[in-house]
Amino acid sequence: MHCPFCQHEDTRVIDSRLAEDGATVRRRRECPQCGERFNTFETAELKLPAIVKSGERRESFDERKLRVSFERALQKRPVASDAVDVSVRTIINDLRKSGDREVPSRQIGELVMRELKKLDQVAYVRFASVYRKFEDVQAFREEIEKLERDLPGLENLQLSLLGEGGIKRSKKG
Repeated sequence: MHCPFCQHEDTRVIDSRLAEDGATVRRRRECPQCGERFNTFETAELKLPAIVKSGERRESFDERKLRVSFERALQKRPVASDAVDVSVRTIINDLRKSGDREVPSRQIGELVMRELKKLDQVAYVRFASVYRKFEDVQAFREEIEKLERDLPGLENLQLSLLGEGGIKRSKKG
């Protein structure tokens, strides 16, 4: 590998370690010419399935778009970026394991919802509201009630999504 500092044609590996749960090899390198040290990362390049969008349009899988989906849903929520990284890797691993050459975008959305449900229930409802195109408050209420049924003991883990006794309505007189 060329040195990024002096462009010398050869560098030597002085240390190698596994990173990202064994999915990446981190190599510490040193240039014999200028003495600078730097890291390189080696990952297996595996082809992910193409994404079939609505209208049968196809596009390459884009990890950046997947991360943006998580970031939007989790905006201003107390979720560590490491947890998001784990969820993104889980989805990518699931897609690789599927062996499919093409995957409907709807399936990606369902995988994101599955992971968000584990990370943060508010983010899950945010994502679901856009993904499932909620039209009114009743759709939110139904999704929250379904979430509370699916995750027993949820009220002990996070603040209630609806507050005590559900959504309160003001009386106009």
